[in-house]
Amino acid sequence: MSEHRVSPPDTDLRPGPGFSHVDSWIFDLDNTLYPPSCDLFAQVDQKMTAFIGRYLDVDAVEARRIQKDFYIEHGTTLSGLMKVHGLAPEAFLQFVHDIDVSAVAPDAEMGAAIERLPGRKLIFTNGSVAHAENVVRRLGIEHVFDGIYDIVTARYEPKPRRAAYERLIEASGIEPARAAMFEDIARNLEVPHVLGMTTVWVRPGAPGPERHQQISHEGADGAHVHHVTDDLRRFLAALSPSTSAAAE
Repeated sequence: MSEHRVSPPDTDLRPGPGFSHVDSWIFDLDNTLYPPSCDLFAQVDQKMTAFIGRYLDVDAVEARRIQKDFYIEHGTTLSGLMKVHGLAPEAFLQFVHDIDVSAVAPDAEMGAAIERLPGRKLIFTNGSVAHAENVVRRLGIEHVFDGIYDIVTARYEPKPRRAAYERLIEASGIEPARAAMFEDIARNLEVPHVLGMTTVWVRPGAPGPERHQQISHEGADGAHVHHVTDDLRRFLAALSPSTSAAAE
């Protein structure tokens, strides 16, 4: 797919819908609002293994196998535990998201760029509200968001399943045709594209976990990726003046 290069040079606006019509701005959380190099998921990953070991009374090797098999077979480890073992999800979510977020640096510039966007600003994450609040407080940008929607909102249907986005729409009241979705995992933009949203892939740069790089890039050349940026902060800063002017 050909790309139209604009300033700044690390931002690509591909042929496709612009942003002048957008009044709902939806942001993924992990590895989107902060860089993958923070590697918060390494902590979550270890805590999932520990939780499974205790919950199923198995050793670390078997817990790890179950964790990864469930991720592949059910979309998330949590979904597998719920379906196969009848796990009540609240304790799992609380345990695995109780992590140290000090690797995330405060980002006032990101907050200012998001705040300038016209309309509502939302977070939609496969994690929990508590985890999202922990991260955005660390970033210092919690005040710019109008709502956080999580895996509980989606009734434990994770992105990229269509049901997750439909439940977001139901809970938030957004109009998909007037929404933009920002995601670090390209395949998570397939359903938003089908639903009529403008999509932005926040392309992860190095350094970062190799597995995350692989997952994030799957399907990145598809028509469901309307725009691409390597730097969300600069992308939004460049976008804000034009969107604001269009809204006046």
